[in-house]
Amino acid sequence: MSIYTAAITLFLVLDPLGNIPVFLGVLGNVDPRRRKAIIVREMVIALVILSAFLFFGKFILRGMHISQPALSIGGGVVLFLIAIRMIFPRRQSGTDATEPDDDEPLIVPLAVPLVAGPSAMATLILFSTQYPDRLVDWLIALIAAWLAASAVLVSADFLRRALGRRGLAATERLMGMILTTMSVQMLLSGIEMFVAGL
Repeated sequence: MSIYTAAITLFLVLDPLGNIPVFLGVLGNVDPRRRKAIIVREMVIALVILSAFLFFGKFILRGMHISQPALSIGGGVVLFLIAIRMIFPRRQSGTDATEPDDDEPLIVPLAVPLVAGPSAMATLILFSTQYPDRLVDWLIALIAAWLAASAVLVSADFLRRALGRRGLAATERLMGMILTTMSVQMLLSGIEMFVAGL
């Protein structure tokens, strides 16, 4: 897997377009100038958390005796479910985390779990265990995906006005289709490793 492919995968998993409505909802009562600073702060926190999982997550899996084929198959299933959710989003209920809050959020829910969520953590652990000698490559891919996702979320107000609700939904579904093919490939790679090890 190349750095470019890993960066695209991580960008799709971070799902910045899908997070735009949630970010704007949580920060609805915050001054627009202050809003960008909060988004940047939360993204930096998310990057630190994801980097920690990239470098140390494999030790957790090693302690749990999880094999590489199992991780690849499990990661493919998780990414596939995420892709399906992106293609067929569920309706938001009237009372959830997207509603504006008078308090300024810190770490939860923006940095974790919206950006540094279980899917992103699992993807990074998968990369680090499949190719442990390329941690620097995966860090570069993570930073590239993080920069792109940060740019999208900082421009959330502009993108919502430019694309509209339907445009955002259509773009997210397209990203979901791309992620679907990547998740299936990851699943097939895990099955191939398992069969080869028999």
